[in-house]
Amino acid sequence: MTLGLLLNIAIAAEPPTTAVIGTPPQPSWGQLSTQQKAILAPLAKDWDSLENIRKKKWLGIAERYPAMKQDDQQRMQDRMREWVGLSPTERSKVRDTYKDFKQLPAEQKQVVKQKWQAYSNLPPEERQRLRESGKSSQLLSSPGAAPVAPTTEAAVTTPPVPLNGNDPR
Repeated sequence: MTLGLLLNIAIAAEPPTTAVIGTPPQPSWGQLSTQQKAILAPLAKDWDSLENIRKKKWLGIAERYPAMKQDDQQRMQDRMREWVGLSPTERSKVRDTYKDFKQLPAEQKQVVKQKWQAYSNLPPEERQRLRESGKSSQLLSSPGAAPVAPTTEAAVTTPPVPLNGNDPR
């Protein structure tokens, strides 16, 4: 037998014990640096149960965090606190809606942003009323629909995710 054939037989007889699929393991909370822990503090309780892909995304945000403006840092902290307050079902819904938003044509994205701005300018009580009435659940129109700017308070809806391009998932 040739050496090549022997190697092939040895490899076939002994399958690899591990396969690298997906995102490699990410650090546990205890393995994070002091700076990473400070930035990601709202996620501390849930960190070790996060999927590796989620940890990797949050670590990317933590890496960019020091270069952010102060108000962007505060907004990121607020969003992390909001995120940990969501149930797994709510998180999944937010992720799905974000994916839908990213696939919209530029014109429809602009309409969504305008609706968000109009909604953001409403008093907190009015935003709460819209959420409770269910009128805030349909922000994204179907891809074939012509975008229409909101003309009444009933047309203003709550956006599903941050519209600054940062996906906190």
